[in-house]
Amino acid sequence: MALDYSQAAKEILEAVGGPGNIVSAAHCATRLRLVIADDEKVDQAKVDDALGAKGNFQASGQLQVIYGTGTVDKVYEEFCKQGNISAASKAEAKEAAAQQQNGFMRAIKVLSDVFVPIIPAIVASGMLMGIMSAIQFMGTPAPDGAGLFVLDTTNVWWKIAGLINACALANLQILLGFSAATVFGGNPYLGASLGALLISSDFINANQVANILAGKVPDITSIPVLDVIPGVYSIQWIGYQGHVIPILVGVWILCFFEKRLHKVVPEMFDLFVTPLVSVSLAAYITILFIGPIFVWLENNILGLLQFLLSVPFGIGAIVIGLIYSPSVVTGLHQMYTAIDIGMLSNLGVTYWLPIASAANIAQGGACLAVALRTRSEKTKALAVPSGISCLLGITEPAIFGVNLPRLKPFVCGMIGAAVGAFICSVTQLAATGTGVTGIFGLLLCIAQPVQYIIMFAAAFGVAFGLTSAIYKDDADPTKPKLEQKPDVEKNMATTQAAAKQTAAVAEHVAGSSQGVVPETAAGVVVSPMAGTAVPMTSVNDPVFASEAMGKGAAVEPTEGKVLSPVDGQVTMVAETGHAIGLLSSDNAEVLIHIGIDTVNLKGAPFTAHCKAGDTVKRGQLLMDVDLGAIEAANLPTTTMVIITNTDDFTSIVGKTGEVKAGDELIDIQK
Repeated sequence: MALDYSQAAKEILEAVGGPGNIVSAAHCATRLRLVIADDEKVDQAKVDDALGAKGNFQASGQLQVIYGTGTVDKVYEEFCKQGNISAASKAEAKEAAAQQQNGFMRAIKVLSDVFVPIIPAIVASGMLMGIMSAIQFMGTPAPDGAGLFVLDTTNVWWKIAGLINACALANLQILLGFSAATVFGGNPYLGASLGALLISSDFINANQVANILAGKVPDITSIPVLDVIPGVYSIQWIGYQGHVIPILVGVWILCFFEKRLHKVVPEMFDLFVTPLVSVSLAAYITILFIGPIFVWLENNILGLLQFLLSVPFGIGAIVIGLIYSPSVVTGLHQMYTAIDIGMLSNLGVTYWLPIASAANIAQGGACLAVALRTRSEKTKALAVPSGISCLLGITEPAIFGVNLPRLKPFVCGMIGAAVGAFICSVTQLAATGTGVTGIFGLLLCIAQPVQYIIMFAAAFGVAFGLTSAIYKDDADPTKPKLEQKPDVEKNMATTQAAAKQTAAVAEHVAGSSQGVVPETAAGVVVSPMAGTAVPMTSVNDPVFASEAMGKGAAVEPTEGKVLSPVDGQVTMVAETGHAIGLLSSDNAEVLIHIGIDTVNLKGAPFTAHCKAGDTVKRGQLLMDVDLGAIEAANLPTTTMVIITNTDDFTSIVGKTGEVKAGDELIDIQK
């Protein structure tokens, strides 16, 4: 009996609070994706029991209701018709969902979207910078000649390494400008230009200002002060090296003007008028107002931090430990050297640097715990070097690339930092210099090695332990499985074929869809791609991992060719190319879903070589996929092979391990 799509749409529409409660509606190959205006109006029990729905969950600000291939598009059509709802693209629905989140989470998302593409550059730069700083500290002879070894920093090998380690972080604002403009919908090259402008050599370098303010450069007038309104308002002529928020706000302003100017400036003038005006307005507003606001905030916050260091019983140190990592997000930490230098000048030691070290170590511990707990190879590959970079004193890769976007690890790192800072306070841990934190920070606290090691172990251990205890990937298999409705799944069949197949399987050779054709037993679904087969439950998506769509297996692909896993008929090719449905001659309904959330790429990485209704053989080329384009969009390439009519069979067992296209992947028994 076929599903009544009209009734299914009516039930889900009523369950979510009616048309007036829908901000946006879209669908992918398997799910109805709804952005809800008021979650209080949603009757969750009715959503759970909606006709045809195989499960539902909340993710990324969307209510996603699972119907399956061949069903969701029909329910969606009826849903839009009955509710008089305009169809939205997946990207529009994703944007609408983001707008439904609170302001703090939207800000976190913006930071994540901006930083993720540039993380590889700053990870490499940060790692090398930390290593070189430690080597230089150990190798530079102390004033009394007691250095561990003499380091020649004038040779060409060291100088080139110095260029490499400084490249990304020294030009961070250019990278941020480019990435932020992409996120805000502007011209990324204009964003990069604004970033370069804000760190122009015409400014006093912000990284040197701390030394000036601390008296290392005696003439305070070496920082130029320029009048904006004479006698009323002036600004210091300081660059924005190390700052994050001013460049992001500046690029947002740039994109605001650019997008509006494109609409009103005549086409013949648009090429030069729009870039000139938008960059100029953004530069003036940022330099005259946005930047100075943050300088004022920094001066006041630094005064507060110096006061907190004097609060007894370690209370002030705990507060500093908690807020240190959030201050890295704003770029405020670039000014902390002033505190170190001031203390070293007055006391001969600094109590600030060990607390900063505790914060870096704690964020590293949280990041490495994510690496341990995650099932995503991409996350692991990012988290391991970022965590190590933290332990060498460079925290931006871990904070912006791993901990902050997931929030819980970031908070765990803050707690670990607070514990480490408390130990610093009660043990009076002090450093004899500045500039090196993390593992090699021990060399600055060489008179108190035991205290430093205790602080290190506590900060790292607390952050690592808390993160390990609470962190889970979105698709962690320990989460409760979504409810399945077998009788509804049976209604999903589109066409039934009668004959059992004893056909051959083509082995994928050298990237070609042609090859040797060995005998394969009936009831076997072969791998459509070369790579590593993994259990469906390990997939980083709650729908697939819960097996709500059906059982099967997944492949982490190494080649971008998708071959037919069965003899049968193509029943569906998604408009965006990311999914293919087939009906095998064994009556197995097979869904190949290429990547996770790749529906948002609007078909760009996919070139189809088949269409609905085609009869295909195992090993026949169905799709070419640009895996690099998917990875560049920071999306998993994991490809799911799902038997959507799972309940028609007594056993479905997926294989694991290395596979070539054409190797056995799933064994099906009736």
